[in-house]
Amino acid sequence: MKTADFLIIGGGIAGVSAAARLAPHGRTLLLEAESAFGYHSSGRSATFYHFGIGKSVVRGMTAFSRTHFETPTAAGVELSRPSAALFIATPGMVDGLDELEAEMARYSNGLERLDATGVKAIVPILNTSGDGVVAGVIDRTARRLDSEALQQDYRATLKKAGGEAIPDARVVAVAREGDAWTVTTATGDSYAAPILINAAGAWCDEIARLAGVAPLGLQPLRRTIIVFDAPAELDVRDWPFTKTAVDDFYMLPESGRLLACPVDEVPSDPGDAQPEEYDIALAASKVEEYTSVPIRRISHSWAGLRTFTHDRVPVAGFAPDASGFFWLAGQGGYGLQTAPAMSAITEALIAGTAWPGMLTEWGVTREAMSPERLKPRG
Repeated sequence: MKTADFLIIGGGIAGVSAAARLAPHGRTLLLEAESAFGYHSSGRSATFYHFGIGKSVVRGMTAFSRTHFETPTAAGVELSRPSAALFIATPGMVDGLDELEAEMARYSNGLERLDATGVKAIVPILNTSGDGVVAGVIDRTARRLDSEALQQDYRATLKKAGGEAIPDARVVAVAREGDAWTVTTATGDSYAAPILINAAGAWCDEIARLAGVAPLGLQPLRRTIIVFDAPAELDVRDWPFTKTAVDDFYMLPESGRLLACPVDEVPSDPGDAQPEEYDIALAASKVEEYTSVPIRRISHSWAGLRTFTHDRVPVAGFAPDASGFFWLAGQGGYGLQTAPAMSAITEALIAGTAWPGMLTEWGVTREAMSPERLKPRG
């Protein structure tokens, strides 16, 4: 049996960032069920930093995280690059765009209001005729994140501090034995630590049940993305992340092609999410609704799970019903862009470091993150 001070279940961005933060405070082990870290939600994200999603607590954590993304790693690797975010509205979405602009203005000084002509000048394939796009807001402070670079940097930090990231460690049993949590994997290996951090993403409630801890009623939601060719005469590489002011459609460039998503949320069980034909067709229809590009061929598609608490605010804190069991869950679609904040919060709550003053300034408090605000469900 391997022993540690901190044992983390889940090698996505939440688990690996927390591991990097905790490793200087004690022996830290990170267990990942798959052979690759960040295989599920973290590896299937749109990898964008922007203020167009989430409640104020999420936006506050996003604002706090910016400095980390702008700072190269010790090896000189860039974790992100500037890339604008454009939020668009049809006639029926203008009120929603007004509200979104007012909210984002609290966190960004790079906003500009655009009319239909201005929007089309930036993304020329957008449909601005009839009931098409009539207005937009562009945020030039947004950034494109490098998910793999983030993962690698956090794992390198963990290793440098003496911690260990262990793949192919699917947890099948969790028990409290004396003052420690003991975890057993499908391969028969065992690990023990007084503090167990549940960062298993869509599987967080399942891990809680294995541990005899009341689940939080977390809901994994499947989301589908398609990849298609841009018009041959257009260079899309510098186009912004483009999203409707309400959750109906988004699109962004990727390696000379375009990604599109119908912002679908299909309740799903934890698992290896796969795109379904209806959702692929829905994504294609949204492209044809919001742009002038007919979808003749979809070159690739995939799906991922985004797991939420019922109030859509992530949770970080010790379970009120189980000593040493720490919830790090419910990051939804903002796990990458809030990871530096979530890991700083985890460090403060577990290692006793000071609560970052900038988080307080952005309205992110212990109470806002606590699992005690959530009534256990199911």
